[in-house]
Amino acid sequence: MSQTVLLAEDDRAIRHALERALTLEGYQVTAVADGVEALAQAHRTPPDVLVLDVMMPGIDGLQVCRVLRAEGDRTPILMLTALVETQDRIAGLDAGADDYVVKPFDVEEVFARLRALLRRTSEANGAPVDLPKQPQTPAPEPSGRLIEAAGLRMDPQARRAWRGTRELELTRTEFELLELLVRNAGIVLDHSTIYDRIWGYDFGPGSKNLAVYVGYLRRKLDEPGAPQLIHTVRGVGYVLRED
Repeated sequence: MSQTVLLAEDDRAIRHALERALTLEGYQVTAVADGVEALAQAHRTPPDVLVLDVMMPGIDGLQVCRVLRAEGDRTPILMLTALVETQDRIAGLDAGADDYVVKPFDVEEVFARLRALLRRTSEANGAPVDLPKQPQTPAPEPSGRLIEAAGLRMDPQARRAWRGTRELELTRTEFELLELLVRNAGIVLDHSTIYDRIWGYDFGPGSKNLAVYVGYLRRKLDEPGAPQLIHTVRGVGYVLRED
């Protein structure tokens, strides 16, 4: 059965072109021109994934994202944005978006990111999927459902995480990134490995996607007077350890 996409884009040319491309790729697409229509359609017929333009008149893509997340809707959301500054990307993550594509974009990149988002959703729901082989050996998992490292505890089934006694409020991507680091505590994971495991696609050395997510995750993890947990290994990647 074809996967369904709700596309919200106010630029008619972009909307029609992307709708055609997604349809040819095998998706069932519902295309709307603004945020009001997007919310109405999402409530009427929940899609498998949403593609939202950030800048739309009236209710923009960020507001649509905030409303859906406030309602408890965890449908994966890919944002289309002409805004390239890090703070603009962080605003999208704050709103609850899972990923973004910067305009002008290559349609193949949109396809790749949608495949990654939908695969991660299938994983979370327990559906069988083909994962890239993990090059690092995961840290051993303790008895029970919890995994632990560097003062962090995670429950992958319940998708909950704590630093000490403080529970962390994490988005889907943040949780998966933290889980990967916890399972490989003390091991330096290179950028390509993390991209493949979290997004299912290596966006290349010019992408800032990973750095944005690591920075946002650090803001949620770090505590005054406590050691930093996620460390940058310049030119290589990231490692979780408690120094």
